[in-house]
Amino acid sequence: MAVKRAIAIILALLAVAAVLSAPVKAETAVTPGDIILRPLPGVPAIGLPGDTIEVQPAEGVSIQGLQIVSILHGPYDLQILGTENGIVKAKIPEDIAPDVYFLVVKSDKGEVTIPNGVWVMKEAPEVLKIAQGSDFHVTSGSKMGFVCGEYFQKSIPEILKYCDDPIPMHSYTATDSFMTYYAMVDSGEVNLMISTGDDVDTNGDKKGYQLFDLAILHGTAAGMPFISIKGNHDHPPTYYSKYVGPRYFYEVIGNFLIIGLDSRGEERHPEMEQLQWMEDVLKSHPNKTVIVLVHHPFWYKTDEGKYGTIKGYTAFDDNDWNALLKYVSWDWAGKEGQYQDIARYFLQLVEKYNVRLVLAGHIHHDKPILYIDKDGNEHWFYTLTTTGAPDKTSNPPSKADLSHGYDVPSWYGSQVIYVYSNGTVAFPEVGDVLHPGISSLPVPQEFVVLRQNGEDGSAVHFFNDLGKSVSGPIVVEIPEGAKVDPDATTITYKVIAEREIGGNYYMLLNVTVPEGESQLVVVKEKDTQKPSVEFGYISPRKPKPGTLVKVFFDASDNVGIKSAKVEVIENGKVVATYPAFSTNPWDVKGNYFSQFTINSSEFTLRVVVEDFYGNKGETTYEHTASTTTTTSTPSEGGGICGPAALVAMALLPAFLRRRK
Repeated sequence: MAVKRAIAIILALLAVAAVLSAPVKAETAVTPGDIILRPLPGVPAIGLPGDTIEVQPAEGVSIQGLQIVSILHGPYDLQILGTENGIVKAKIPEDIAPDVYFLVVKSDKGEVTIPNGVWVMKEAPEVLKIAQGSDFHVTSGSKMGFVCGEYFQKSIPEILKYCDDPIPMHSYTATDSFMTYYAMVDSGEVNLMISTGDDVDTNGDKKGYQLFDLAILHGTAAGMPFISIKGNHDHPPTYYSKYVGPRYFYEVIGNFLIIGLDSRGEERHPEMEQLQWMEDVLKSHPNKTVIVLVHHPFWYKTDEGKYGTIKGYTAFDDNDWNALLKYVSWDWAGKEGQYQDIARYFLQLVEKYNVRLVLAGHIHHDKPILYIDKDGNEHWFYTLTTTGAPDKTSNPPSKADLSHGYDVPSWYGSQVIYVYSNGTVAFPEVGDVLHPGISSLPVPQEFVVLRQNGEDGSAVHFFNDLGKSVSGPIVVEIPEGAKVDPDATTITYKVIAEREIGGNYYMLLNVTVPEGESQLVVVKEKDTQKPSVEFGYISPRKPKPGTLVKVFFDASDNVGIKSAKVEVIENGKVVATYPAFSTNPWDVKGNYFSQFTINSSEFTLRVVVEDFYGNKGETTYEHTASTTTTTSTPSEGGGICGPAALVAMALLPAFLRRRK
């Protein structure tokens, strides 16, 4: 009977956990790719006022209406001109204001609102000013690093060697920070954001793609367009084609032609048919300045190393090609040269059509290579480090990194690249990139944005270590009726517009983010409610003095949680304090953890969580050689999913052992 009662208790706890872990909002039944295949959030339709754009419906879908709207402009109805080979032709209004618009698609299968759906340019750019990000690896799970200034480490104990107040960098946080920053900078500095693949960490992570689209929204709704290609982590494109874009594509932006290729999964290079498609596109768009995006880098090395110049060859000469093979990545040519016909054809296309810039990612390190062909034409191949998950080498490299042979430092990086209409390529922020080590910019490494959206308000937490203030537009999702609280806000701001789009409310502001730490708070009313905190467990469960332990707890708030910490108390005195971080920082209901060394067999852990108004919630965990107890304040608000499930799972082995 005792065992039956125990099992009943466990099942009850698991049931509670399941109920509490249910999503707050019902998930929309229709995804973008259920209705249209293009445009999608990673591949917008692009044009000038009065131009015709193309909309490709999904199979079996009949489009009934198209509308575009931004927070500042519209809505505008697009005139449907007709359908050709299944592609809907629609006209951008002549009197439209230039902006990056949401596309609202009405169909017989439902309605969907797509951020970054249509980019309406004021005029065709003379210079394409690209902000490149790569390998964001957004995940609904936990993929985190820790930063402070130029330092990056993969664990809390390691980063605490360099600073006392590290900043958590979940892959979503890094992605959102990239989008937010480059949307804020003046259009004179950047006019297009690009991703070179591995947008999510796992191709089957539907929530991960939804989070990636949310980050895209934060950048593009502020007026900065975005284009993305898929990487091997997006392969096969189970959800990629529903939330980001097609496998491969091209975009025409005035005098510029951008071709996005799919280097597929473990194949690591495009198939021959895709390259033949690429040549057809190049033939049909003569006299364009060409930029190619492909996830896997073409070159492995130069005579100088993993950077530098390769000069004086041509892929059209057999001897030259044989000499070039030692520089070409095995991903493209094959370890035994079995794919070299594909690699050679690609380089021939680069030479024949004078492709000026090839952008890549994948290797999580910067690799800038300049290829100068036999005719003297320059072709830049710039491979960017990861923007969202530098999981190979820390900065500086840790002992664990060095033990695995990883000795080149990395960080959360991006790059700004200018391509002029005459084909000249420049790196205006860094100048010379042809050197070993890090050549990328410290964004988001040194500009971090943490957003929290609660039922009573929203808050944005900024960490700016760039050595300068950053000014420009920012978009915040808010509850209906919420306003900026000037008493709780520490940045300079001006509200530009507010609008409901697709069932959500957005506020567009112009802001100046100062150096250091600051915040923007948008609420229905001043917040006096304390966060709720509930202790989970420690691992190992019975640590000996000198043991490295992990502490897990849950916390939630009605607006947002600003910080969390764990205090270690021995003999009634606080002997150490450690930061704690959320593994799901996009959610006000967070699962938090910390990691540190315990130096006593008897101790108390006090968890303190603070919101953006200074309201604090606490819980304590007392550990002795024989017993543990937990207390929490405040009691109102109840717990969230983690502890109930954790307690149930923790009890199960004990009951099973007892039964045995």
